[in-house]
Amino acid sequence: MSWPVEARAMAAAASLTEPHVLAHTKSHLFPDDDSESYVVADTQFAQDRWIDDRRIAAGVKSRLAPFNHVRVGSGYPDLVGVRKLEAEYLAVERLGEEPPLVVIEAKGRGSGGVDVERGVIQAYDRLGEANVAFVSAPAETISATDRTLARQLNVGVLGVDEGGSITVLERPRVVGNRTAKEATAIRFQASAQGVVDRNFSLNHPKNYLAVPLSIAHDRDHRELIETHVVGAVDGAIDGAAFLGLIEERGPDYRLTSLGEEVVRFGLREHPDLDAALAAFEQWQRSRKRFLDVAPRWGQLARRVVFAYPATELLVTELQTMHDDGLASPSLVELVEWLHGQHPTFTVELFLRGETDVRERALTDDGRLRTPVLEEGASYHSPTVFQLKAMLFHAGILTERGSEPANLDPRADEWALCEPLSRGR
Repeated sequence: MSWPVEARAMAAAASLTEPHVLAHTKSHLFPDDDSESYVVADTQFAQDRWIDDRRIAAGVKSRLAPFNHVRVGSGYPDLVGVRKLEAEYLAVERLGEEPPLVVIEAKGRGSGGVDVERGVIQAYDRLGEANVAFVSAPAETISATDRTLARQLNVGVLGVDEGGSITVLERPRVVGNRTAKEATAIRFQASAQGVVDRNFSLNHPKNYLAVPLSIAHDRDHRELIETHVVGAVDGAIDGAAFLGLIEERGPDYRLTSLGEEVVRFGLREHPDLDAALAAFEQWQRSRKRFLDVAPRWGQLARRVVFAYPATELLVTELQTMHDDGLASPSLVELVEWLHGQHPTFTVELFLRGETDVRERALTDDGRLRTPVLEEGASYHSPTVFQLKAMLFHAGILTERGSEPANLDPRADEWALCEPLSRGR
C-alpha cells in the first residue's frame, strides 16, 4: 500500500523526518484494509510539533492515529501493533496461530544526524516482550555496519525512500516471548473482542445469548434472531462473537465451549430450542433489569459478561476503589484511577481513537488531561453505553450506560451492586 501523490510529495518536501518515516512504515506494514490487525503510534507523534520544533503535518498525524503510550521492554516504541506480516518482512513466515506483536523504532532527518544504530539498540530492547522488532529509517542513511548489528541482534531493518517506498534490508525471525501486561491491550484490540471498528452495538445481553440458540437450531439462524429476538441481526451476531459465544468459520459460525453451555442451559430451562427462543420474545423492548425479569437467564448473562476480558478488570478495580473509600466513582474518576494502574488498556477501552480525541486527551508522555475526560464525546460508545448497560442488566453495576452525546462523565456513576467488605 502506498500514499496518494499529494501525501508522497508532502513527505518528500519534509525530507523524511521521523514522523514521516513512521507514517510510511505503518502504511506498508499495517494497511488500512486489514481488518484483523491493530496498531498505535506513540503519543509523542500526536503533538503539534516534533522535537526539533518542526510542525507535524495534519495528514501525517491522521495516518499515524490512533495514539497510545505503550511500554514494551524498558521504553516506549514508536509503533506497536499486532498483525500477521507477509513473508517478505520475516525470516520465517509465522510462529503459532496468533499474529505477532510487532514493534517499530523509526529514525529520521532533523537538526542532527540519523542515528540508526541507536534505533537498532532500542528495537532490540523491545524483543524481551515483543515477537518482532524493526528499525525504520531513510534508506541512504543505513550503513553496512547498522545492518550487521541488526542481523546479529535479530532486528529487522526497513529503508524508506523519499517517495515512501519501503525496502526490506534485514528480515528478523519471529520470537515467542510473553506479551507484557501493557502490550496485552494492543492484542485485545486486535482480537475479536476489541472495541474498535466492529463493536457492541446492542445494549441488552439477551440479544447475544439468543445467538448460540439460533446457531444450534436447524433453521436459518438469521431468521430466528429477527423473529424472536431483535431486528438488528448483524449487531447480535457481532456481539455474540465479542462475548466469545461463537466463532466465524468462513461464511458460517460455530459455537465456542461457552456458547455450547448457553445452549445446554436453554435446553435445561425449556423443552426444546423453539421454546427457548420463544421465551426471548417477551423480553423485547424491556427496559427493566434483565436479572430481575428473568433471574436464571440473568445469572447466565452475568457469567457470560464476566468472561469478557474488560469486565474482570473493571470489577477488580472498582472493588479496590471501594476499599479505598471511593464507592461510587464518576466515569472521570474511574478512568483516572484505571490509567494509573493499566494505562494502555484504559486508553484503548475508554477513549475514542480519532486523532483529535487522543491528541487532546494525552500528553506526549502519555499522561491524561482531565478537562478532555469531562467531555462525553471523548469516549467509546461500546464501553460507556453498550458494555455498561450489559453490566447493569447482569446485576454487576448499579446504573446503565449512556450514549456519549448524552453523557456527563462527571456525574456518570460506576459502582458495584454488591461490593465486598474490606474484611473479606
